[in-house]
Amino acid sequence: MGTTRASIFSFSFLYVVVAILVLPLGLASANNASSVSFGYSGPNGPAKWGSLSPKYQACGSGKSQSPIDIRRKEAVEDKKLQKLEGNYRSVGASLINTGRNVMVHFDDSPGELEIEGKTYRLKQMHWHSPSEHTIDGQQYALELHMVHQADDESFAVAAILYEYGPEDKFLKKMKDGLQELAKDKYSADEEAQVPLKKKMKCKMLKKTTSHHKYYRYVGSITSPPCSENVIWSVLARPKTVSREQVKALTAPLPDGFKVNARPVQPLNGRKVELFKQHSP
Repeated sequence: MGTTRASIFSFSFLYVVVAILVLPLGLASANNASSVSFGYSGPNGPAKWGSLSPKYQACGSGKSQSPIDIRRKEAVEDKKLQKLEGNYRSVGASLINTGRNVMVHFDDSPGELEIEGKTYRLKQMHWHSPSEHTIDGQQYALELHMVHQADDESFAVAAILYEYGPEDKFLKKMKDGLQELAKDKYSADEEAQVPLKKKMKCKMLKKTTSHHKYYRYVGSITSPPCSENVIWSVLARPKTVSREQVKALTAPLPDGFKVNARPVQPLNGRKVELFKQHSP
């Protein structure tokens, strides 16, 4: 499989909006925001994000930040919530090493998710290791973010937690691509991109079962500029991933980003809702 190199400038919009989940700030301001370096440890780590740039103020002063620790006993069941059921198609895709995470970029529209009567189209997917969200204080091995955007530019993210166990089938299809991506390290001027040989279809949000549950709350993107008003849906039941697969996801990243999870943020009175499908 051949590896192509793409200039970070030619991918500027993708890099900002997709790789770090920038909400609609306008292309110019978003590009300026991306020029400010941030990390996950040291002097530019999460505790300092809010002071790194005026555009990052929400990271320090925002009241609806993500991720959060979800407390099962405090989540309120809301019977008005609907099934989290995506309508996805098989499309061509590429793996991109953004330098902060490994991301799946789709060549065409892979499908959509309907939330509260609004259609959100899947834009990209990326992983954090360890997980950013926790449940009752438990942090998991991995977290997948499926980033969706509506026509009004608002965002909704479906988050899936993974614990160590049998291989994840979706990641298994990317094994060769991840190995190829690891050969081509990210640099400050370029990011590596590897086209996947097979078309990809996102089956993680397939038809629900009688045991399906998820948590819903309003938060933010989990990296600078930490913009808020993002609808989060966190699946309650973790999936499994092998240790080798987690290593394959972190191998292409610079040393300072192999651990790329923002610590949990204060709830500040926000309500976490629970969808629970009851047996008929």
